[in-house]
Amino acid sequence: MRRYLGLCLGLFLTAAVQAQPVVRTVFPPQEYAARRAQLFDKIGDGIAIIEGTTERPGEQPFRQANQFAYLTGAAEPRAIALLDGRTRATYVFLLSEKTSDVTSKFGPGALYPGESAAQTLGVTAALPRDAFAAMLAKIGAERRIIYTPFAPEVLGSASPYDTALLAKLTRDDPWDGRESREQAFRAKIAKVAPNSEIRDLDPLIDQLRAIKSPREIAVLREATRIADDGIAAAIRAAQPGMTEYQLQAESEYVFKRAGAYGPAYFALVATGQNTWYTHYHYNTAILRAGDLVQYDYAPDYRGYASDVTRVFPANGHFTAHQREYYDLYVALYRAIMTSIRVHESPREIRARAVTKMDAIVAAHSFRDPALRQPFRDFVDAFRKGGDQMLGHAVGEAVHDTYGTYKTLEPGMVFTIEPMLRLPAEHVAMRLEDMIVITPQGYEILSAELPLDADAIERMMASSQEHARHGRSSASSHFVRGG
Repeated sequence: MRRYLGLCLGLFLTAAVQAQPVVRTVFPPQEYAARRAQLFDKIGDGIAIIEGTTERPGEQPFRQANQFAYLTGAAEPRAIALLDGRTRATYVFLLSEKTSDVTSKFGPGALYPGESAAQTLGVTAALPRDAFAAMLAKIGAERRIIYTPFAPEVLGSASPYDTALLAKLTRDDPWDGRESREQAFRAKIAKVAPNSEIRDLDPLIDQLRAIKSPREIAVLREATRIADDGIAAAIRAAQPGMTEYQLQAESEYVFKRAGAYGPAYFALVATGQNTWYTHYHYNTAILRAGDLVQYDYAPDYRGYASDVTRVFPANGHFTAHQREYYDLYVALYRAIMTSIRVHESPREIRARAVTKMDAIVAAHSFRDPALRQPFRDFVDAFRKGGDQMLGHAVGEAVHDTYGTYKTLEPGMVFTIEPMLRLPAEHVAMRLEDMIVITPQGYEILSAELPLDADAIERMMASSQEHARHGRSSASSHFVRGG
């Protein structure tokens, strides 16, 4: 049973489920005010300035950049936030209202300068964007430290590593060479406030984002419930002859019906030998009887990601060979999971897990001797992880931040996804679950999605039985590949 988070959070989640996908603020103003209060404590007498993202090119849905959304909740293009550490005041600068925006583009609900927007956001004032320059000049005259993000912004379906790498490749490209939007913004700040020291704001926000609040965990819980339901739909629909992208469509229907804004990342649907590739995403191969499918897909729900992976047989039945290495992998995976402790370092957790894993492998009677070395390599790779955090953090981005934390602390949300490779067969396998650290230990947010081979086969058999009686999934509307 999933834990009850209290009446207030229950009501919040009910509202979240019923809300339209496009939302102006995900949380009440008090949530953002609490985050800014922590940031004020970090910047002292300084100033924090951060830009929101721009309008989207073409007919694309607007999604706010993560750092800006975290501090303000404002889902408006080209917004600028200024946080004054001396007065602990927050000013949001918004584009002024245009008739065409209301009658054609945005419709009702957009925020414009004025008291109404300030109340909605819970900030000191919502001012016209044109007023930002004068306030910045005044700050510059005071020679105060200015904090602003150095790293490229992160939007939906992306993570900090992705955007940083793209910025580097663009900068190093001899036929491009553009600087990032953040570099250009810093240069403009320096021109208006030449006597102010400019520092990187990202590490300060990242440290706050590493520990999720109860409201954030509630949203991540719902995002994971939707992910579980979407993956379950794909497992039930799977059958030989389908294409990978048709299987993906089963989950997308569930995601959108539940109010997801979009995917948290490109669907990683890999069948057969495609499972070898960690981020395979062509999604055009045909499911074959006898192949395993690795399915890694989750939604972007109210600005927060989930990340769940399951493995299942295309035809509903594991072969004896597949069941041997799948069951052994699950046993090792659970050895890692059950070794997690709050307030411990990854090194401590790895040491505990490896002791269990070595014993499991040593006790296993390999029906296929060729499997012995790949499993030894799997355990050794985990053993060598050392101080690396387990898996990756999840939050606004699917690969979120741990900040500077070196131990697992309450409020951290992350996945583990150790990969097993079988080189002789050119196949691989990994499972992945959403985990939240609690004061008592941990909770698996994705625990309701079956993991055991028997449970997966029962789920697929039940679906096939329903299909034989005329009840089929959304996949019946697709033309089968083949």
